[in-house]
Amino acid sequence: MDMDEMLQKIKDRQWALADIDWTAPGAETISDEFRPKLKAFMADLCWIENVGARGFAAMAKKAPTPTIAEIYRYFHAEEQRHANAELALMKRWGMLEDGEVPEPSVNIRMAIEWLDTYADDMPLSVLGTVIPMLEVALDGALLKFLLEEVHDPVCHQVFEKINNDESRHIAVDFEVLDLIGHAKARKLAIDFVANVATPGLIIGALMYVPLLNRMRNNLVGMGLQPEKLYRAMERFEKLGNRGEFTHRVPLFQVLRVHAAMVVDPKHPYHLVANTMVKVSEYYPRALFRPIPTWFKELTHEPTTKGVKKGMNAA
Repeated sequence: MDMDEMLQKIKDRQWALADIDWTAPGAETISDEFRPKLKAFMADLCWIENVGARGFAAMAKKAPTPTIAEIYRYFHAEEQRHANAELALMKRWGMLEDGEVPEPSVNIRMAIEWLDTYADDMPLSVLGTVIPMLEVALDGALLKFLLEEVHDPVCHQVFEKINNDESRHIAVDFEVLDLIGHAKARKLAIDFVANVATPGLIIGALMYVPLLNRMRNNLVGMGLQPEKLYRAMERFEKLGNRGEFTHRVPLFQVLRVHAAMVVDPKHPYHLVANTMVKVSEYYPRALFRPIPTWFKELTHEPTTKGVKKGMNAA
């Protein structure tokens, strides 16, 4: 991949909330019965976008080249814009009051705390493997579900733009993952061993497992066949196997094995993961630190403000 060419393509294809006609017909297609479930779903999706944004912000500091660092800064901004567009859809559907920002679930709060505490100290080999899995598995399944279940044309217009952004994210994600695999086997092994027993990675795993299963359970509860999430997760391995060197990254192999357990509905793993989901509900909310200040950048208000201002989303 020519990263300079990709960066130019990313710059050329920026969009803003003001490009969408938020008053166009179609909001009435959301039924009163479906609205509460959709509100909870959209709230989680909005915050997952911000988890991705925070991950890209950390990756920009560790990028192997200045061009890739600039790409990650744009991806950070794009993920924030996706969250803002999803808030705008919620506002359009009558799910938010003026100035209201939906509360993240306990598992997403844990993910936010983990990112703010540990992400900046994580090597690229960790973030560069986990972020692609989240983008392929969660974004892939969640966005496809919305396009199938929601018939508002504005929603489809918004997610066509989001999907186009995500396709570029995934292309770069796996190109960089393959680049990481170019390193000498000794360095890859040392990096993996040095991080696998650290509090950051252990806590990260304890956060990641229930987050993934909560989203799986929420999707099933809304009527999505779990096989669609499984196919999205299988795509992680398929895309990784296209790279010549990706298979040499130890964490890629760990996540590949984990994905195989997730997509097997009869695997005992689900007993453990669902137990972790239930236990997480009892986590004392008072122990959470305040939601980071970057959450104030979330807004459903359309604007033509450019992406360059602090690399924040328009």
